[in-house]
Amino acid sequence: MTRVRVDLNISLDGYAAGEPTAEHPMGLDWDRLTAAYAATRTFRRRVLGETGADGTTGVDDAYAAAYFEGIGAEVMGAAMFGLHSHPHDPDWQGWWGDEPPFGCPVYVLTHTAPRPPISMANGTTFHFRSGSIEGVLAEAVEAAGGADVRVGGGVGTARAFLRAGLVDQLHVGIAPILIGGGARLWDDLRGLDRTHQVRSEVAESGTVHVTFTREAATA
Repeated sequence: MTRVRVDLNISLDGYAAGEPTAEHPMGLDWDRLTAAYAATRTFRRRVLGETGADGTTGVDDAYAAAYFEGIGAEVMGAAMFGLHSHPHDPDWQGWWGDEPPFGCPVYVLTHTAPRPPISMANGTTFHFRSGSIEGVLAEAVEAAGGADVRVGGGVGTARAFLRAGLVDQLHVGIAPILIGGGARLWDDLRGLDRTHQVRSEVAESGTVHVTFTREAATA
């Protein structure tokens, strides 16, 4: 059965990204937030393409590997694709390079749709949609063919799906840092611990991995 999954990195004070600047479009503290994930062997091989790379192989790497498992389609916001940097450039193909680390259909939520799809190497095709998140999710579920649908960032996109009750599994890697501002994850999500089973695990890096799983999705 297809599950809808979200994976995010946040700080101890609940922020998924610091305040963005021209030099740091993902926020000044993005590197600190994702340091444990970026240090894993899985990240270096799957995202950076360093096939012979070393990297951490403990708890953080286990969650990094799980991030890629069983995904048949992806939904992401325009910022995660990079459209906020080039909103009117028809030739812009995102900032994921020639071989994006998805390998499946990716549905980009954007007010600039319709735009023609972009087919990349390794089976990744970007589709651009401006409809409701429920409608786009239904299309992604069909495309996934029974595999899971992952909802990527940014945090605004993830929160929209969470508030609509569409997420079966949420995993957050809580980095042991304080940001003090930016985009918060938890606002308006009261009661998520009642609709989902909660499990936590501390990695060697000090990152706390918390997973919320909808009870019906565990059957």
